Amino acid sequence: MTIDQWGWAIFSVFVLVMLLLDLGVFHRSAHEVRFKEALTWSIIWVLLALGFAGLVWYWRGAASAADFLTAYLIEQSLSIDNLFVFLLIFHYFRVPRHYEHRVLFWGILGALAMRAVFIVAGIALIHYFHWIIYVFGVLLIITGLRLALEKDKEIRPERNLVLRLFRHFVSVTDEYVDGKFLVRRDGRLLATPLLVVLIVVETTDLIFAVDSIPAVLAVTQDPFIVYTSNVFAVMGLRSLYFALAGMMRLFHYLHYGLALILVLVGVKMLVSDIYDVPREWTLIAIAGILGASVIASLLFPQPEQPVSSAEPQQAEPIQQEAEK
Repeated sequence: MTIDQWGWAIFSVFVLVMLLLDLGVFHRSAHEVRFKEALTWSIIWVLLALGFAGLVWYWRGAASAADFLTAYLIEQSLSIDNLFVFLLIFHYFRVPRHYEHRVLFWGILGALAMRAVFIVAGIALIHYFHWIIYVFGVLLIITGLRLALEKDKEIRPERNLVLRLFRHFVSVTDEYVDGKFLVRRDGRLLATPLLVVLIVVETTDLIFAVDSIPAVLAVTQDPFIVYTSNVFAVMGLRSLYFALAGMMRLFHYLHYGLALILVLVGVKMLVSDIYDVPREWTLIAIAGILGASVIASLLFPQPEQPVSSAEPQQAEPIQQEAEK
C-alpha cells in the first residue's frame, strides 16, 4: 500500500471506532445530552481536529495542514449556522430531547456518505470541466448574498418533496415508539415520526452540502483533505448542537460573517486562474471574520425572541397527512 492508501485506511478505521464507541458505549441508552457532556465532547472533537492537522503537517507539510484547517473552519462555521435549522426541525416535530442524539447520529452517517459522493463528483467536474469552477464561484457568491439578506429561517417540512413521497407510500404511527424508526403492528411494518424527522434532517443536510462542498473545493481539490475536514466538522456536529442549543440566538451576527466568507471564497474561485491567493491569507481572513462576528454578537445582543413564530406541530398530523 502507498502512503496515501495507508492514510485513507487509518482514517477510516478511526472514524469507525469513534462511531462504535459513540453508539455502543457512550450513548448505548437514550438520554438527554446535558450541556457539560456536550461541551466536553465538542472540545474533544476540536482537539482531535487540531491533532490531525498536526499529523497532516508532519506527513504532507505546512501547506496541506493550512488547507485542512481552512476547510475545517469553513465546514465548522457553516455547520454552526445550520444547527439552528436542526433545532427548529426538532421543535416543529416535538422530538423528545432524549431521542435527538439518535436522530443526529444516524443523520451524520447519511451525511458522511452523501458528502463523499458530492466531493468525488465536485473534484471530477473541476478536473474534466475546468470552467465549472466559475459556476461554483458564482454559486457561492449568490448563496452568500442570499444568506446576508434573509431575515429568519423557516422550517416547512410539508414542502419537502422526499418527505411527501415517503408519506404517500408509507404509513406512520401517531406517536414516538421507544426511539425506534420502524415498528411492526398487526403484521404491518410502520414508520414512526422519528424516521420522518430523520428524513427531514438528511434532506436538509443535502441542501447544506450544495453550499459547503463548493466552498471547501475553493480551498483545495485534494480529496483526502476535503473529506477529512468534512468528517471532523460533521462528527463534532452532534455535541456542538447540544452545547449551543440553548444559545443559538446569542451569535446573531454569525450568519453575516458566514455570508462574507462564502462571498470571499467565491471570489477566490473566480480569480484562481489569474491570481493564487495565499492559503495563509485565506485562513487568517476566515478566522478573523468568524471572530469579529462572534464578538459583535456579544457586544450588541439582540432582544430575546421565541424560537419560531409558528406553533410547533404535534406528531399526530403526520399520520393524518399520510392517510389523505
